[in-house]
Amino acid sequence: MIKSMTAYGRATAQTSGKNITVDIKSVNNRFFDCSIRISRRYSHLEEKVRAYIQKNATSRGKVDVHISVELLESEGIEMHLDPAYAESYYKALCELRDTFSLKDDISTMAMAQNRDIFTVVRPEEDTEKDWNELSPVLDAAIAEYNDMRSKEGQRISEDLMAKKSRLAELAKQIEALSEQGVEKYRTRLEAKLRATLETMAVEPDEQRILTECAIFADKIAIDEELVRLASHFKAFDEMLLSNEPLAKRIDFLLQEMNREVNTTGSKCNDAEIAHLVVEMKAILEKIREQIQNIE
Repeated sequence: MIKSMTAYGRATAQTSGKNITVDIKSVNNRFFDCSIRISRRYSHLEEKVRAYIQKNATSRGKVDVHISVELLESEGIEMHLDPAYAESYYKALCELRDTFSLKDDISTMAMAQNRDIFTVVRPEEDTEKDWNELSPVLDAAIAEYNDMRSKEGQRISEDLMAKKSRLAELAKQIEALSEQGVEKYRTRLEAKLRATLETMAVEPDEQRILTECAIFADKIAIDEELVRLASHFKAFDEMLLSNEPLAKRIDFLLQEMNREVNTTGSKCNDAEIAHLVVEMKAILEKIREQIQNIE
């Protein structure tokens, strides 16, 4: 099943005195590029989150993950004054005031603006506990994100199938025109050979004429190209049902299709076939552009 690289997922939950919110969004990218913004308190989980996203959300795309953790309780965080530093800082302010005859506005709030006079004591990091609190919210956001990827992927899949069906229709038209064209080419070639031999007063060798006409007519036949195209169309259908990342595989298959279409165009000198070949190449290019949106 095709999945889009463009999607969004969000989940929020309260757990253990915290309000945790996870946002996941992604856009097209050739490789997996995951940027994570996470509260400093949980920064030790960043790499684990990145690996989890790559395994459970997407293996390709520019992914932005924002994890916000709002503390509803103190969680044992304590703030202490550093008396020695505070005294040194106060003396420096007094010296600044006296040296430059400044207004004496040294106050508690003025002192508190220098956060270095405080020491914050946090509880020790418990990676397992923190992950157990975060992972359910992350899973919920990933579920919504993957649901959007699947829905968008279904729309892309339907569009790709419609384009492939049109390619198959054009191939059928080319096949019908080609059969007529080969016969016309053989007839014209035979007529020219007979006319040339008659002008040169040479007795025609019927078997040789028929053989030569058949050989040259075979050079413009596109049976093999059309058979290979049909095989590629079948492979295309099978790929769209796969659960594996498809973009690179489909891109390779499109190269093979394009090669057969180009060969068909170069072999046939029929204006109507040339027109159909141009349309096929335009559709293949549209498919190539569309698969840039899938994983």
